[in-house]
Amino acid sequence: MSVTLDLMSLSSYYKRQFHWRDWSSILAALPPLRGCTVLDLGCGVGDQAAELVARGARVIGIDMSEEMLQEVRSRQLPDSEFRLGDLRSIPDLGVAADGIWSSFAAAYFTDLPAVLADWGRQLRAGGWIALTEIDDFFGHEPLSTGARSRYEAYARDGLAAGRYDFHMGSKLRGYLEQAGFTVTKVMTVEDQELSFSGPAPPEVIDAWRTRLDGMKLLQESCGPSFHQVREEFLECLALPDHRSTARVYCCVAIM
Repeated sequence: MSVTLDLMSLSSYYKRQFHWRDWSSILAALPPLRGCTVLDLGCGVGDQAAELVARGARVIGIDMSEEMLQEVRSRQLPDSEFRLGDLRSIPDLGVAADGIWSSFAAAYFTDLPAVLADWGRQLRAGGWIALTEIDDFFGHEPLSTGARSRYEAYARDGLAAGRYDFHMGSKLRGYLEQAGFTVTKVMTVEDQELSFSGPAPPEVIDAWRTRLDGMKLLQESCGPSFHQVREEFLECLALPDHRSTARVYCCVAIM
């Protein structure tokens, strides 16, 4: 899954999303961070890196987008550095990290156990990893059978093509164990945008509209029916009886 926006819009897009996530619960599940070196893999514009730094961590952020890195470097966060890199195969960073933090990046790796094994080589013995990811991304009801089938087909195509796993959240535990980690905590967390029930406020519906409009492959998959499929999804979010089967999972494990 990807969203196509210019840098300024993308930065605002991620900053707005940050406040809808229950980061405090996820951060509370981590080991003490003071004095630790933490890799932030898929660091984006640095909102979560700032939270890690505020809790005493030294952060090395890695992202595949130089534009994102320009944005996060402009924040001049203390005790941090940000590097361009391919998350699939991270080069030797010259330091054994105490922990790895990665949020909403795992779903881009449909062969995640192999990627996790590579990430694990960056950790000291006994180091930890914390992954946060969505499961059943389009799991919002009520939708018509036709609209639901469109989103399900798009999700299947993304997985088959190795682009994105829209059901990655519930697979995190098993994939971490396959990669040699010992899982110590699995939890689901509240999310005011991705996993909630009842009517969404206008700003959340607007965020979903931006997301769907930026998913060009979804538009291609739906063809002429895209506008109808998109509008039905947005209308669903606004309904009093709206309910979500999507869940945001966080898994913490040790090497």
